[in-house]
Amino acid sequence: MMNRNSATTDSMGTANIGALLFDFSIPAVVGMVVNAVYNIVDRIYVGQGVDPLGIAGITMVMPVMLLMMAASMLIGIGANALFSIHLGEGRRDEVEKIMGHALALLFLVPAVVILLSLVFLDTVLRDVLKVSEAVFPYAKTYLQIILYGGIFSAMGPGINHFIRSDGHPKTSMFTQILGAVINIVLDPIFIFVLDWGIAGAAWATILSQFISFVWVMVYFNSPWTKLRFHIRSMKLELKLTLRIMAIGFAPFAMQAAIGLVNVILNRTLNFYGGDLAVTSMGIVYSILVIIIMPLQGLNQGVQPIIGYNYGAKKYDRVIKAYKLAVLWATAFVITGFILIQAFPGFFIAVFRNEAGELMRMGIRSLRTCTLCLPLIGFQIITANFFQAVGKPLPGTVLSLSRQILLFIPLVLILPRIFGVYGIFFAMPAADLGASILSALIMKQELKVLRQLSHAAHSGR
Repeated sequence: MMNRNSATTDSMGTANIGALLFDFSIPAVVGMVVNAVYNIVDRIYVGQGVDPLGIAGITMVMPVMLLMMAASMLIGIGANALFSIHLGEGRRDEVEKIMGHALALLFLVPAVVILLSLVFLDTVLRDVLKVSEAVFPYAKTYLQIILYGGIFSAMGPGINHFIRSDGHPKTSMFTQILGAVINIVLDPIFIFVLDWGIAGAAWATILSQFISFVWVMVYFNSPWTKLRFHIRSMKLELKLTLRIMAIGFAPFAMQAAIGLVNVILNRTLNFYGGDLAVTSMGIVYSILVIIIMPLQGLNQGVQPIIGYNYGAKKYDRVIKAYKLAVLWATAFVITGFILIQAFPGFFIAVFRNEAGELMRMGIRSLRTCTLCLPLIGFQIITANFFQAVGKPLPGTVLSLSRQILLFIPLVLILPRIFGVYGIFFAMPAADLGASILSALIMKQELKVLRQLSHAAHSGR
């Protein structure tokens, strides 16, 4: 007799694609929207109740936080893609081994980043990130506390991917909501009631991440799933470890590249516009998180569907799932584009509601940065597609094209011509170039998938 969990995962190869995408993506999207608030709520409270320079401080240390997130994605997303493919192939005996490797690696890899960052904290802040003296106290206080809880910020989200692919997307969504709600509740208590300032924002973040991690571990020791973490599965095998990292390298590279971009971006902003420009970009990035995070939720929802059907050689369903995800993503970013262009002042005021140079720069930079927003849904879904089918090379190329090949040169060149606003214009220019490259590569991949689908149907 087929158990309930088997029926849930096997439905990915038979159920209606639209219904599946809705069932898997909507909880993930809701979770990521809440997670977006999770990521920016510190800046909102700090901007409104501490000092706008606190926003600059959080913005300046973001590259280190992105590097920790990249370490989590390298293992969590890579192992999850392999997990889904093995389910599609019917190789359930390998699943718990993958999970065990993921848990061990999600501890070891981020730990390296965290230890190095703590040992060389002042050097990183002054010499690498080029934090100004006015912003330095905020940046150091916030980052040091975040690093103390960095292991939990990596392990919780990394393991949570397995809950979704285990056929429980709503439980996965709850995990994300749990941490976000706790952070949102604790922030005003720690910042205002206890008067901890920016340190309170950091403590609220790491405590909420710890609770999310505990909840994820409870799930895998509950009756809701037959999957378990076993100590024997955590004994690392080189071949499986390298395969997990190979598949997860594309999202890791993209996240690490974003960290590198942030270093260069913040240093350039400081040079051409000072702390005001850094604060302005910190607000713009926070608003863009609200747009990007739901797309990542859609990616998380479609990934197990694509991976399962690719493993099961149901290529027509792979194509349909990809196209539907692109359609939904594009509709979402167009809606965001319209709202941002029409009401930019409203979005800026959420972080600092006062007239002045920050409001003026914020409005202009927000409108400029989002000029090509309608294109990024397609670009993000396409880069994720290759990771979902276990092809890390094209996924890595597409992930790095925008950040490394396009954005960094534009950030270095355009401000020499247009001043600080040339930095903001680099973002839509890079979005346009990356979307064109994605279209060219995906056109060839779809051709191959159609040939495989035709061959599979002919062989029946």
